[in-house]
Amino acid sequence: METHIPYGRSMLPIRIPDQYGVDIIEAPFVTQAEMPSQVVRDALDALLGDVKWPDFAGACSVAIAINDKTRFVPLHQLLPPLLERLASLGIPDEAIRFFIAGGSHPPMNPNEYTEILPAELLACYLLIPHDPEAYDRMTYLGETERGTPIWVNTDYLQANLKIVIGNIEPHQFAGFSGGVKSAAIGLAGSKTINHNHSLMTQAGSLIGEYETNPVRQDIEEIGRKIGIQLALNAILNQQRQIVYVLAGQPESIMLTGVPLSRQVCQADVSQHYNLLITSPGGHPKDINLYQAQKGLAHAALIARPGASIILVAACPEGTGSSHYEAWMKDKHSYAEVLMRFAEEGFQIGPHKAFQIARDASRSHLLFFSEMDTGLAQALLLNPVGNLQNALELALADLRPGERIAILPHASSTIPHLVIQRAKSV
Repeated sequence: METHIPYGRSMLPIRIPDQYGVDIIEAPFVTQAEMPSQVVRDALDALLGDVKWPDFAGACSVAIAINDKTRFVPLHQLLPPLLERLASLGIPDEAIRFFIAGGSHPPMNPNEYTEILPAELLACYLLIPHDPEAYDRMTYLGETERGTPIWVNTDYLQANLKIVIGNIEPHQFAGFSGGVKSAAIGLAGSKTINHNHSLMTQAGSLIGEYETNPVRQDIEEIGRKIGIQLALNAILNQQRQIVYVLAGQPESIMLTGVPLSRQVCQADVSQHYNLLITSPGGHPKDINLYQAQKGLAHAALIARPGASIILVAACPEGTGSSHYEAWMKDKHSYAEVLMRFAEEGFQIGPHKAFQIARDASRSHLLFFSEMDTGLAQALLLNPVGNLQNALELALADLRPGERIAILPHASSTIPHLVIQRAKSV
């Protein structure tokens, strides 16, 4: 059979020999909302939690945290109804500022801003990039119960009305994105991000976990300390179309939205596999290795020990982390990566090396991308120059009749293992 794998802004064909079964690990198809703009307005009309629009009337300053180019958010559909609502409260355009909540990601070039915010809005509103190292422009709010130091963008913090906009979708160690995360991490200092993300090594820091997830609950506490009043979040299908929209008090929308996101993103899986072909889902989820690594992590959840995993990710912007590249220069094996990471302690950037080594050390990783071959080899990614040849190489270890798993949108898919046990006679 022939199928197609998302790759950058295109699709790549791949042919699977007929003697092998193929399972497409994909969440059930969910149609988009019939009238997305009306769904947004309906959500704004029915705020969840203990918040009401009159509470914000006449706000002197409004700060809206939006994601950077590595996260697709349908702002062209979400923002107009929100801005109309703010205008109806007597809030002028000049009182509203947008903050690019990029966390520790490389900063965006201003000529890329139209990738995240419609041009007509850029002409009317101030867009402010966040620098996680600029502590002179941040405020310290103490520590969370888990010991995370809370540094947050001062301009955002001081706004009368603090809003976050994003998607509720699976996250490999925070369980789910959405809610306060855009600001609590996206507008935080590197010290905050580093300590919060270090909790990923604790039990419960898993994709699809929310209420008991240490990373996610630490994020919720940061959001409460910041005092984020309002969240506007979408839940998208795999075609990046709006299915649901929720607005209101951030934790309330998470409690309502997480079960909905599971319905849209969870795929039941009946077995582990010896061969998996995985794509993060195309652009922007494979814009760089920093993002594309999630495609490997999610596939590894349903891989047998020693399985072959072919990661298909364009990565036109390379790794997305100079710190990760520099840290890997003297590492020659996954075992060395894991040992050195444990000895040196958690660091943002090198944590990607840890995550890749954790999964690749239990499998045979093959990596197809646009990245420089020498760089990919130095990062222990086992690059291949031809996708079909990579498949043929992996098939050498497979028995005829075995089933192959293909994850076309791995980064936004929760593989949920449901193994049927034979009934005793």
